[in-house]
Amino acid sequence: MSPSDGPLPRYFPSRTLPFPDPRTRKGAPMNIREAKQQIKNAMIAYFTKDEFGNYLLPPERQRPVFLLGAPGIGKTAIMEQIAQELEVGFVSYSMTHHTRQSALGLPFIATKTYDGVEYQVSEYTMSEIIASVYEAMEATGRREGILFLDEINCVSETLTPAMLQFLQYKIFGRHAVPDGWIVVTAGNPPEYNRTAHDFDIATWDRLKRIEVEPDFDVWREFAVSTEVHPAVITYLDIERSHFYAVEATPDGASFVTARGWDDLSAMIKLYEAQGLTVDELLVEQYVQNGEIAKRFAMYYDLFTKYRSDYQIDRILNGSADAGLAERAAAAPFDERVAVMGLIVDATVSCLREAVMEEKAAAFAHSVLADLKERLAAEGVAEDADASALIRATTTELARTRDTERAASLLSDERYRSFERTISLLDEVLHTGADTPEGATFNLLRERFNERLDELDAAIDEATAALDNVFKFVEEAFGEGQEMLMLVTDLSVSRAGMAFINDHGCDRYFAHNQSLQFYERGHDLAARIDRITLEEE
Repeated sequence: MSPSDGPLPRYFPSRTLPFPDPRTRKGAPMNIREAKQQIKNAMIAYFTKDEFGNYLLPPERQRPVFLLGAPGIGKTAIMEQIAQELEVGFVSYSMTHHTRQSALGLPFIATKTYDGVEYQVSEYTMSEIIASVYEAMEATGRREGILFLDEINCVSETLTPAMLQFLQYKIFGRHAVPDGWIVVTAGNPPEYNRTAHDFDIATWDRLKRIEVEPDFDVWREFAVSTEVHPAVITYLDIERSHFYAVEATPDGASFVTARGWDDLSAMIKLYEAQGLTVDELLVEQYVQNGEIAKRFAMYYDLFTKYRSDYQIDRILNGSADAGLAERAAAAPFDERVAVMGLIVDATVSCLREAVMEEKAAAFAHSVLADLKERLAAEGVAEDADASALIRATTTELARTRDTERAASLLSDERYRSFERTISLLDEVLHTGADTPEGATFNLLRERFNERLDELDAAIDEATAALDNVFKFVEEAFGEGQEMLMLVTDLSVSRAGMAFINDHGCDRYFAHNQSLQFYERGHDLAARIDRITLEEE
């Protein structure tokens, strides 16, 4: 068809409109929570098998994920979380540390025979990265997993061709990623890393590209749930623009990231526990923006004064001084925010402790049930010495704990469960060694029941603390923003909701319902205003 034959058919692309360059096209960016869910969904789909045990989507069609985002927003952390939640293996590598030899393997000369003639040919040893996957499979027994390669677009020029081949075919040299292991990669955009390379169209077309941007509200939910220091959370509640900032200055890059705040939080907690001074010199080691570091250090000094003045522990146990609620109600905005941050942190910490102990007790119960079956199978009575099996169980638990920790598969909750159970078994072995009967299963049951009594007391204490906190906030702030903050933070805390769902809290449910109605009312009013404006 020539131009003179008339217009091109509708389904034929116009030759006057150029296609956008996929290297510069940006998809809709996500926050880290949305990115985590997208990746987790892909992993679930990739791991799905048919009735014969074969993957529904063949490994060669399982596109590697490419997670593109600014440094320090939690890309590695969410991959560890996904592996823990899906209970699969996890191997992580930063590609900036790799040479062509460590990624591909070392060359050696092998002898091959073709048509009866021997030839000398080049072969390669197994890649260090691929070997690590097999080692993880051997150590953990998990045949499926995630291979996470960070800084993928910052590899050296000598490694770039091999890296592009790997992204397309999941092969380093002559060795492929084992079936059942999914490749996830990550990198920083060029504006954050001058060594970042771009990919060609053929490579982009073989990747699941996910772009992530910093989002304070999403990070705040994570921070409350993981008990980031309340001074950090409340400071950023007031100075939200200081959550993530990167700028070029005559003296170099000035920046503060989510990772920086998280690491600073951990260090503040350690300094406080050891009675060390938290000052601007410490803060600026993590918050590498001079002005923000100075302002946070000043806020922290004020925050510690509020912590001393407001007797947070006494609020939780219901013995706070009379008039404290009145002082809180009359306090300026930044003081009220700090006080609520202290209250929420103490409450979530109390509930989290109770929930983790419950989980540990459930884990110990499963270990004891298994041990009881093994004793019965070997004909060992419950009042007879069971030291050998108890000691073997302790060794097995310790080995599993260490293996999971080395593979980044050990969550805080699971770590607590291992430690509590191992300490219970060790205690019984110790006690049994000083008795004629030895370490019997009856003794083990007795010690376990004592721990259950302690757990019941801790749950009662946490229940009372939760009720006391609501009473204080009701008296000081009523149904104001402070109550909204308390209900919201308990709702986003996994430990908070786990405790409330299991043990209840009438005040939480009453205020939650009231505040939801309040928010729906305001949302309805806003929509009515929009309609009115549009009609005008």
